[in-house]
Amino acid sequence: MKTKAVRLYGKNDLRLEEFELPEINDDEILMSVVTDSICMSTWKLAKQGEDHKKTPENIKEKPIIVGHEFCGEVIKVGKNWGNKYKESERYVVQANLQLPDAPWCPGYSYQYCGGDATYIILPADVMKQDCLLPYNGETYFEGSLIEPLSCVIGAFKGNYHLIEGTYDHKMGIKEGGNLLISGGTGPMGLLAIDYALHGDIKPKNIVITDVNEERLKRASELYKTEGAVKVHYVNTAKIDDVVAHLKETAGGGYDDVFLFALLPELVTQGSKLLNPDGCLNFFAGPQNKDFSAEINFYDIHYNFTHYVGTSGGNTDDMREAIKLIEDKKVNVAKVVTHVLGLDAVAETTLNQPEIAGGKKVVYTQKKFMLESLEKLMQDENSELGKILKKNDGIWSKEAEDYIMKNTEEI
Repeated sequence: MKTKAVRLYGKNDLRLEEFELPEINDDEILMSVVTDSICMSTWKLAKQGEDHKKTPENIKEKPIIVGHEFCGEVIKVGKNWGNKYKESERYVVQANLQLPDAPWCPGYSYQYCGGDATYIILPADVMKQDCLLPYNGETYFEGSLIEPLSCVIGAFKGNYHLIEGTYDHKMGIKEGGNLLISGGTGPMGLLAIDYALHGDIKPKNIVITDVNEERLKRASELYKTEGAVKVHYVNTAKIDDVVAHLKETAGGGYDDVFLFALLPELVTQGSKLLNPDGCLNFFAGPQNKDFSAEINFYDIHYNFTHYVGTSGGNTDDMREAIKLIEDKKVNVAKVVTHVLGLDAVAETTLNQPEIAGGKKVVYTQKKFMLESLEKLMQDENSELGKILKKNDGIWSKEAEDYIMKNTEEI
């Protein structure tokens, strides 16, 4: 079977190509991809090329397919998996395989497995790690946002607090505590707000900071105070003493701090904001291996503050994300700001930092250039724009169905 895919050959070298997939063996699965969501991690991968820790050194000779936030259908099942997986059913892949002896992941490491393609071959690694998961949601694009939501879920579970009178840990954010989402108006920050509001453990206050008034305004329109959980938005660019202001906003220090921006000063600021037994999670992943910042070691010793970093979710996080989306408890559609076809993936990926907005959803079977949802709504002749206006500018099943029916096949 022929596939079209975006493949990485080296630093900044992404190419859309058509090629023949080999026949699957008994331990593999053939899958169609319908949607992929572009992640900043793929931009980092494209910048680092063969130097990336998850990428083989020989990608110039054996390029890998990029994209790891994808949703599609099983086309053909190798006989070793026939008792577990069914053809024509919808699945998502947990790309963080956590193999015991290698860092390989779909979208980073495999010649025939990645999200930016029309058809792919799932290697045995995916199924052996139980990372091919059934998904029964009503849209494909929400399926592509399960993986990023699982990363947020993993981060919330990665935080911990001491069980009083012991050095044992209770995992997760603090129930009824103060939670800070610093630099939190990007797509991952928005997913964190949604999860903080609708996950099993709820804080008392959620404070979201940024320095961009427009992004803060948009976030405040999407996520508001619900029940006993109060939501606050703060533009720190307008404040002289940020630490004092943030403490005043929440009525004290913070039990959980999540950093979604790569600034050393935010790490130091977060350190100053922690309550005794507070936990700071450095969520943003730096490219610079020497990234460092000043933190308060007195508080670590005497006030038991602690620091964690999380990178990706695991399969249990993915299952929780699937259920939250299927049950419509978390609305991941709110973070989508652009849509595009497979032919626009390479350019969009390489220019991710310069493109404003949130998640970019790729319809991999289609051919069309990057479209901003905001601009579509401003076009009075756009049918998609009319659909978006009916739904307050949020991507939807109706919008997806229109794309699937009316845009050119690639």
